[in-house]
Amino acid sequence: MKLSIVILAAGKGTRMRSELPKVLHPVAGRPMLQHVVDTASALSPHAIHIIYGHGGEQVKGALTGVNANWIEQAQQLGTGHAVQQASPQLSDDERVLVLYGDVPLIRQPTLKALLECADGDGLALLTVALDDPHGYGRIVRDADGAVRAIVEQKDADAEQLTIREINTGIMALPAKHLKRWLQRLENNNAQGEYYLTDIIAMAVADRVDVHTATPQRMVEIMGVNDKVQLSFAEREYQKEQAEQLMRAGVTLADPARFDVRGEVTAGADVSIDINVLLLGKVELGDGVRIGPNVVISNSRIDDDVEILANCVIEDAHIGAHCRIGPFARIRPETELAEHVHVGNFVEIKKSQVGGGSKINHLSYIGDSDVGRNVNIGAGTITCNYDGANKHRTVIEDGAFIGSDTQLVAPVTVGAGATIGAGSTITQDAPAGELSFSRAKQITIEGWTRPTKDTKK
Repeated sequence: MKLSIVILAAGKGTRMRSELPKVLHPVAGRPMLQHVVDTASALSPHAIHIIYGHGGEQVKGALTGVNANWIEQAQQLGTGHAVQQASPQLSDDERVLVLYGDVPLIRQPTLKALLECADGDGLALLTVALDDPHGYGRIVRDADGAVRAIVEQKDADAEQLTIREINTGIMALPAKHLKRWLQRLENNNAQGEYYLTDIIAMAVADRVDVHTATPQRMVEIMGVNDKVQLSFAEREYQKEQAEQLMRAGVTLADPARFDVRGEVTAGADVSIDINVLLLGKVELGDGVRIGPNVVISNSRIDDDVEILANCVIEDAHIGAHCRIGPFARIRPETELAEHVHVGNFVEIKKSQVGGGSKINHLSYIGDSDVGRNVNIGAGTITCNYDGANKHRTVIEDGAFIGSDTQLVAPVTVGAGATIGAGSTITQDAPAGELSFSRAKQITIEGWTRPTKDTKK
């Protein structure tokens, strides 16, 4: 059977107390709905149908890269009504998996197990037993343990309210049955809504087998309805990411103070201190050491790099054996070769720095090509912007740039050249020579420093 996945994402999310549609609230920097879509896509379905309502175009716009069929639910009349909107798009030879856009932690292995339970002509429910099942629909079974119905909290009697096994809402079943049962749904219940769960009793009446599966982890089925639950989902997601990295050999000083918002790969003997944030695609080589309060996004860090406290690295490549920081900022399109030292309060942007070079203090290097074994003194600035265009600075191998130097681009400092401290270089500096520009120092003898007039 082909697989079609229907994701319900039309709810307003009143309890979120936000203008942002509920399914767009982020977990690990991505909308909750995006997490669900990514998990659904990993199942290689024939089609993904997203039922949207509140937030309309905003929801669609936030997931522009998604290969899905967007279906509007103009009125929110319950889960059954939501799935009814997708019914015309489903063919009888398909199996349908129903997911929810506000259940972001559901995982592929759990869904695969559920689909296996639904193999053939049966219906499969994802259920779980909770110590406190309040608010959830209860799974009603007969004396033989067979599922007979699902009763929602507001419609349950006193005996049914004692049942601990609850419905997660996630189910898989043949489309031919689903379409037939959706046509028979009624809204004669306490909410006046069309419950998707009512099809369970129809399945029993039609002698269709109803199977159940349980999630690998309880948090997978947690729906997010308010900011408290959103924060819990965030921490559970981060806990899972941290555990995966630690099992892969990464040492985390404190897993509770470490966040991943993307995809991380790490080599052997990587150590990460507290309050580190990894964004996008981050690759860490063997022996990488990351200090506290570091942010790295979409970057590759090669073997044996040490990144000291409070550095920000984005869209960059850091070569092996480099030492960065503390308080350094490496901006996009920067490439550092091996054994480069970048010190405190140094900013590098859109530049290539050759092996063995050092930029250790209070400097800005932008739009530059820096050769090997270059030493750039404290307070050096590449003046790369003329108010309209960016220009490049070239510093060739072995050059020495004295402190407090301004290199006004476009300009080239030749190999082995020395630039005297305090210079403003506006013309190319020849290789192997000393270049500097300074005003003559003057001493005024007998000069007296002004004093404050105390008579005023």
